[in-house]
Amino acid sequence: MTVRKNQAQLGSDEKRRFVNALLALKRNGRYDTFVTTHNAFIMSDTDNGDRVGHRSPSFLPWHRRFLIEFEQALQSVDASVALPYWDWTADRTTASSIWAADFMGGTGRSRDGQVMDGPFSAARGAWPINVRVDGRNFLRRDLGASGRQLPTKSEVDTVLAMSTYDAAPWNSSSEGFRNHLEGWRGVNLHNRVHVWVGGQMTTGASPNDPVFWMHHAFIDKLWSQWQTRHPDSPYLPAAGTPNVVDLRDTMRPWNNVTPADMLDHTRHYTYDAPAPAA
Repeated sequence: MTVRKNQAQLGSDEKRRFVNALLALKRNGRYDTFVTTHNAFIMSDTDNGDRVGHRSPSFLPWHRRFLIEFEQALQSVDASVALPYWDWTADRTTASSIWAADFMGGTGRSRDGQVMDGPFSAARGAWPINVRVDGRNFLRRDLGASGRQLPTKSEVDTVLAMSTYDAAPWNSSSEGFRNHLEGWRGVNLHNRVHVWVGGQMTTGASPNDPVFWMHHAFIDKLWSQWQTRHPDSPYLPAAGTPNVVDLRDTMRPWNNVTPADMLDHTRHYTYDAPAPAA
């Protein structure tokens, strides 16, 4: 069984294996297919039309399946690798170990945002940005610029306390846990982290930055905690809702998986610490 660990607890060999698997997927072209998929969905998901991966109830099950497929791709390179998660309520500064030169590398330089150190820097030559939103072919970041702050544990707790999964109109204006976690309402969790990192993380091609996967693994972990705290709160909507994915509707692009199939993550992986009960 795959066990996802806090990135801050990884040993040097675990970090090396994770980075090497990422670089291998980049070399063989599989990595960029994930970037392309994510970019296509974020560009097509709108508040008033058909929406699957974002701005909708299926934001969480869609990304759960997306991460499972990516984790399996990593394991096809190295079976020992699991996706780590980045707890940005604890590791919340540019000096945190996640940004070390032996792992993700740090922020970008001031003139163009180019990441200058670490295995994904342009200087290493192993991480060209091929799925682009502009002409720049290098990884960019702007960590914590303009005084931006990452979400706090207290802010996370306010969202985990919400007992309703989602509500009409099932988009970025909805009340409920999903939309507050996604970050369109309230304290702005998921979206705020993308903006704090900056660079490609602020675009539809955000998986170009490998920290994307650790951020979303933590979002998934928070969903698992919410599920444990609210066992009687189902995925909504259940059925018959236009433009969104109901509980037993299939999700594009796979068309063989439903939100109902994704509710129990323990069939695929566990986290290094159990989700706390209410």
